[in-house]
Amino acid sequence: MNRRGSVPVIILVILLLIALALSGGGFYLYQKEHAKNLALEEQLEEVKTRQRLAEEKLSESKKAIAELQEQMQRAQAQFDMLVNEYQKEKAARQEALAMMDQVKADLEQQKESRLDLENKLTQAQADAKNIQGQLKQLEADKKDLEAKLKEAQNVELGTIVVSPESASPKEKTVKKTGKEVAKKALEGRVLVLNKDYNFGVIDLGSRDGVGLGNIFSIYHKNQLLGEAKVEKVHDSMAAIGFTPEEIKNKVTEGDKVVQKVK
Repeated sequence: MNRRGSVPVIILVILLLIALALSGGGFYLYQKEHAKNLALEEQLEEVKTRQRLAEEKLSESKKAIAELQEQMQRAQAQFDMLVNEYQKEKAARQEALAMMDQVKADLEQQKESRLDLENKLTQAQADAKNIQGQLKQLEADKKDLEAKLKEAQNVELGTIVVSPESASPKEKTVKKTGKEVAKKALEGRVLVLNKDYNFGVIDLGSRDGVGLGNIFSIYHKNQLLGEAKVEKVHDSMAAIGFTPEEIKNKVTEGDKVVQKVK
C-alpha cells in the first residue's frame, strides 16, 4: 500500500518539477521576448523618431526646394530681362555703329564736296581773273575798235558795184558824192570783226544807201557763209549782226558782203 501510494506522489512531484521547469522556461522565454519587444519598441521608437526627423527634413527640403525654385524663377526672369536688355543694347550699338558709319560717310562726302567746292572756288577765282583779263582785253579791243571806227570814218566809201549773183530786175537809187547812181546791189568788205559781241563793221554806210534792217550776204573766197543784219548805221560804215550767230566763227576781216535787194 505504501509503495503504491508513493508512486502518484512521485509522479506528482515530477509533474510539478516539470511544470516548474516549464514555467521557468516560459518565464525566461517571456522575459527574453519581453526584452526583445522592448528593444524592438525602442528601435521602432527610434525609427519613428528618425522617420519624423526625416519627414521634418523632407518638409524642410521641400520648402528649400520651393524657395530654390522660386529663386530660380526670379533668376530666370532676371536673366531673361538681362538678355532682352542685352539684345536691345546690342541692337542700339549696331544702330549706333551704322549711324557712325553713315556719319563717317557723310563727313567723307562733305570733305569731298568741300574739296570740290574749294577746287571750284579756285577755278572760279582763276576764271574771274581770266574774265578780268578778258574784260581788260575787250576794253582794249573796244578802244582799238573805236580808233578803227574813227579811222574808218575818214576812209573813202567803198565802191558800189552790181553783183551778178544777186542781180534783180528791181532798181534802187542812192546818193554818192553828190550824184544819182542806179544800182542793183551794194558790195563791200568786213572792216572789223568782234566775235565776243557777235557783230562786225562793214565799209558801207548811210551815204551808200544802207539802212537799219538791211540784209547782207557774206562771202569768203566766193563761198556763201551766211547772212548779217544791219543794226547800226553811220555815214561811211555800218554795224552788222550775224544770223545765225554761229557763222561769226567762220567770218574773217576782209570777207565780201553783198546786199540782198528786195
